Amino acid sequence: MRAAQFSNSGEGNSSAKLIKNLLIISIIADVAALAASAFAGFGWAYIIPIGSLLLLAVVSYVFLTRGNLVPAQVILPSSLFVVITYIIAFPPGYGLHDINLLAYAVVISLASLTLGQRGAFAFTFLIILAVMGIGFAEIRGIIVSPTSSLTLPISPVAISIVVLAIAFIQRALINLLSESGERAQISEKEVIERNQKLQEFSSNLENLVQARTTELDIANRVNEHRAHMFQAIAQVTRAIISTQNLQDLLPQITQVISQQFDFYHVGIFLLDSNNEFAVLSATNSKGGQKMLDRGHKLRVGQIGIVGTVAENGKPRIAFDVGMDANFFNNPDLPETRSEMALPLFSSRQQLIGVLDVQSVEVNAFSQDDIQILTTLTDQVSVAITNARLYEETQKALLESDLLYRRNIQTGWAKFTRAQKLSGIRKQGVKANLLFEPVELPGSQEVTHSGDIFQKKADQDDQNTHMTIPMKLRGEVVGLLNIKTDGDREWSPDEMDIINAIMERAALSIDNARLLAESRKIAEKERVIGEISSKVSSFTNRDNILQAAAAEIGRVMPGAEVIIQLQKKNDQDR
Repeated sequence: MRAAQFSNSGEGNSSAKLIKNLLIISIIADVAALAASAFAGFGWAYIIPIGSLLLLAVVSYVFLTRGNLVPAQVILPSSLFVVITYIIAFPPGYGLHDINLLAYAVVISLASLTLGQRGAFAFTFLIILAVMGIGFAEIRGIIVSPTSSLTLPISPVAISIVVLAIAFIQRALINLLSESGERAQISEKEVIERNQKLQEFSSNLENLVQARTTELDIANRVNEHRAHMFQAIAQVTRAIISTQNLQDLLPQITQVISQQFDFYHVGIFLLDSNNEFAVLSATNSKGGQKMLDRGHKLRVGQIGIVGTVAENGKPRIAFDVGMDANFFNNPDLPETRSEMALPLFSSRQQLIGVLDVQSVEVNAFSQDDIQILTTLTDQVSVAITNARLYEETQKALLESDLLYRRNIQTGWAKFTRAQKLSGIRKQGVKANLLFEPVELPGSQEVTHSGDIFQKKADQDDQNTHMTIPMKLRGEVVGLLNIKTDGDREWSPDEMDIINAIMERAALSIDNARLLAESRKIAEKERVIGEISSKVSSFTNRDNILQAAAAEIGRVMPGAEVIIQLQKKNDQDR
């Protein structure tokens, strides 16, 4: 049961706040509907059920204020389901052809928000039963409405399929968003854990450096050079930790290594996606920068120290480049006298690149230098892996967000064009539908920025205007403009209520859009199924062609239909 999930105080407070907002919106909507029914003279057939809905919402709110969430969770979707069913089924309702049938999507949404997945599907089952019952009653003549004669046996089945599709689509979207959030959290957690390991390593290494420095002081600084190397690698590690962007990280690593170890040239080569070339990705020297500008790369296994290490994944040192047969004399680095190349491995022990270090001195690398730089390559490899993982995660999140927003914009654009409705204008008790867009104050600013626009009364205009964006999951899909006489200040509570209403309205309209699209798909599948059934019922070729032409003509009245069988000529035989 979902009620059992509220044992944690944080989740319980969040759920109580959500249900409280839903109850407030329900009470406001019920009061507005009750007033509209009274003014419009709809009679007791509407006033009584809407009044009952208002009373149940107030009772649920009382229970909620006393710390009892269960009644509100159950009553909110249940009461709305009963009232909608009553309005649809009983006079003067229009049965399965009543526009109020769209409100069943709101019932499914409320059940999902208050009772979770099981509640949503439970109410989906109840809605299907109600649709089936109303359809059966209309067909049998038990329920008679102005449109009951239009109800066919297939009508309740088609509507039930649409309702079930809405429930599954909503569930699939929620699961998709949850999985995306979990993947992002896992990736973020991995990056944080690796950074923590680097920080722990840096801290431990600094402590080790301090201890060794004390020992060296006692021994008259016999091994001062090694302590300096450890201090340098600690600074390199801190530089690695402070940067996550790969384009900024690699040049920073080369600069820090060059400065701390006093090397003539430091370069980082990364293998391409096919492991065919080692591409120079960052360097500190002027000659290396020239190489970088022209896209310098070495084929794996090519003669030279870097190409050899990129092939076999083993460190390679040339203490005197003039005596090393594998050394490649690079005209951009003429002062090189000794060179060391160390492989870079990922966490899965896959070779991802080479760290190339060159010095202007012969025999510039001691055994301590080799050990320390080998340790450093491990940190550089981890930093590169983390940076790549971070960039891939950010790219995936950005692509997912852009795709999601594009789908919302495309869906709403098609929906509004199909409905041929731009909005509604309400002044006093009179409401008019708008079939053409109306120029609203600050509409362009609100659409682009997503912020609220307010214009106070002045000498030219004695009215106060406020334009509020209607957002659906971060995308502006509509505008609300409120105009009042005189200089009006809006309280935070009023703004919260208005924003909550707009949010729920956008969600409800989007549910209606999904319902309309599902109905359209269901109708298309139904027509295709009928045509396929009729055409496939014949075995004679002439009858099949006649049936196909007749069905196409029925779908497209007034059109001339020609079906011609293609015959091969003698050359094709």
